[in-house]
Amino acid sequence: MLHEVGQCVIDNSQGAARSAARSALTGAAAAPTLAALEILAERLVVERLIERALFASRWLLAPVYLGLSLTLLLLGIKFFEEVWHLAHVWQVSESDMILGVLALIDLSLVASLVVMVMFSGYENFVSRLDIGEGDDKLGWLGKLDAGTLKLKVAASIVAISSIHLLQKFVNIENTPNDKLMWYVILHLTFVVSALLMGVLDRIAFASHRDDDGTDAKH
Repeated sequence: MLHEVGQCVIDNSQGAARSAARSALTGAAAAPTLAALEILAERLVVERLIERALFASRWLLAPVYLGLSLTLLLLGIKFFEEVWHLAHVWQVSESDMILGVLALIDLSLVASLVVMVMFSGYENFVSRLDIGEGDDKLGWLGKLDAGTLKLKVAASIVAISSIHLLQKFVNIENTPNDKLMWYVILHLTFVVSALLMGVLDRIAFASHRDDDGTDAKH
């Protein structure tokens, strides 16, 4: 009888020792795990703050696009200055009249390029324009991504270069041959650059556009 009681006491002591050992091991494992979770939470907070700061930094572009709107005012002043020069029709020769009209076209193309870059750049890189249903809305607004905008800018530069080259050909008697040659070379450089940009854009985004077309059909 005494032997059985002693054996029971020994078993209970061993069970208590095992339970204490397990509790100690569990506490030792839980402490590093809790510390790791706290470090991970701190990292997530810092990462979230950095991401929010980077995302908010896009608003630094807003004054840039606002500054482009001021250039439209300067282009408008220059445009009407050219119109004033052409107003004296009886004192202007035919070639000067053509050069003046080409200058007006040139200024209008540059102003259109500024508007396109200003609105598309703002909508692509800063924020979507909140335009009401009853307000005037540009047909191309919201349809130009960064790649398409780049091609539009290249095409506009080619058009502006064409106007400048045409001005030189109209006034060819006052243009040295070497300068005329460089005008032609620069214009061809712009043309080739625009074509290469178009080809590269088509190659790079062909699969993406095909997928969009397939999805639209389905």
